[in-house]
Amino acid sequence: MTSIPTVALDDGTRFPELGFGTYKLTGDAGVDAVATAIDAGYRLLDSAVNYGNEAEVGEAVRRSGLGRDDLIVATKVPGRDHGFDETLTSARASLDRLGLERIDLYLIHWPNPSVGKYLDTWRAMIRLREDGLVRSIGVSNFTEPMLERLIDETGVTPAVNQVELHPYFPQAALRAFHAAHGIRTESWSPLARRSELLSEPIVSQVAAAHGVTPTQAVLRWHVQLDSTPIPKSAHADRQRENADVFDFVLTDDEVAALSGLSRGRVRADMDPDTHEEM
Repeated sequence: MTSIPTVALDDGTRFPELGFGTYKLTGDAGVDAVATAIDAGYRLLDSAVNYGNEAEVGEAVRRSGLGRDDLIVATKVPGRDHGFDETLTSARASLDRLGLERIDLYLIHWPNPSVGKYLDTWRAMIRLREDGLVRSIGVSNFTEPMLERLIDETGVTPAVNQVELHPYFPQAALRAFHAAHGIRTESWSPLARRSELLSEPIVSQVAAAHGVTPTQAVLRWHVQLDSTPIPKSAHADRQRENADVFDFVLTDDEVAALSGLSRGRVRADMDPDTHEEM
C-alpha cells in the first residue's frame, strides 16, 4: 500500500497530494474498484451527483473499515440544483445516497454562468459547513473572475478549485492565482484523456530517465506543480501504479519541458465561461 502525502488546505484539513477519480465507476464493479483503491492507499475519493455513483462510493467507504477522519469523500452539486435552498436540499440528498453523516469536500461542479446562481449556491455551502454537514467547501471549473466574485461578495475563499489540468493545458495563470489566495488546485483529466499525451516523445524521455511509466511521469508533474491529480482506473494494478509517484523527483527542466507541451483544452467545448452542465 502506498502512503500518499498530504498538504494543509486553508481551512486546516489535511488533503492528499493525489486522489482517486470515480467517474463512470458504477454498480457492483464500481464499489469493488473504489474499495481496491482505498486498499491501495487512496484517501481522497472524488464523486459527484452527476456521476451517479455516490451510493457506490459510500458503500466502499463502509467496506473499508477505516474511520471517517481517515478518508476525504468529495461530491459536487449539479447545475440543476444551483440556488440557496436547492443546494441545501441537494446536499442532504447526497448524504442520503452516500450513507454518510458528513461530506468531506463539497464542490460546485460547474459555474453555469448563464444560470447566474453560483453565488447563492456558494452561500448555501457556507451554511452547510457552519452546520457541520460539510467539512471543506470548494468549486470546480471556476475562472479567476468567478473566484474573485465569490471571495469579494462572501469573504469566504474556496479551499479547492478542481479544473482541467495536464501538460497540454497547464493553466499557469490560474495556478498562480490559486497560490496567491490559498486555494488548492485539483486536476481532473490529469492525463488528458482521449489524447496522445502519453506517447509524446518528451513524456517518454522523462519517464525513461527515472525508470517509471509515462503515466507516472505525468502524475509526478502534477504533484510538483502543487496540484492534486485524481486519476481513475478500475484495475488494482493500475491504481497502485498511479499512486506510486512519491519516490522520485523531476528536475526543474523536466517539469518545464512537460509544461511546454501546452496547447489548450482537450475539449474546447468545456470552457467554464460557456459550458453548461445541469
